[in-house]
Amino acid sequence: MAASIQRPQVKRLLQVQLAVVALLSALAGIGFGVSGAASAATGGLVAFLPNAFFAWRVFRYQGARYSRAIVNSFYRAEAGKFGLTAALFTLVFIAVPPSNPTFFFGAYVVTLFVHWLGPWLVKRPSHT
Repeated sequence: MAASIQRPQVKRLLQVQLAVVALLSALAGIGFGVSGAASAATGGLVAFLPNAFFAWRVFRYQGARYSRAIVNSFYRAEAGKFGLTAALFTLVFIAVPPSNPTFFFGAYVVTLFVHWLGPWLVKRPSHT
């Protein structure tokens, strides 16, 4: 059973990641057409989807009495994120290989780097 304490608001971080994916896709589309935009969008989504899964799974429990459940949910969320990342990379390179790997990996890395902005983007719940 989850505690009634609010989860940290990671919605802004995820929204910024999606905005970065859209911006990179638009820039690649302007410069290199539809194939560049599709490669950038695919790379950004391969980075975004596992992060969204992790955020959804990790903050299920809070409070000292749930310390074991917190650790378990963190490890499960991280394992799921890793598995989803591996599955998405496999799916992309088998089903729809990116026409421009530079944009694919560039968008992937830049989308991951948005986490460096996390301290400014994640809104902590008020405890008052």
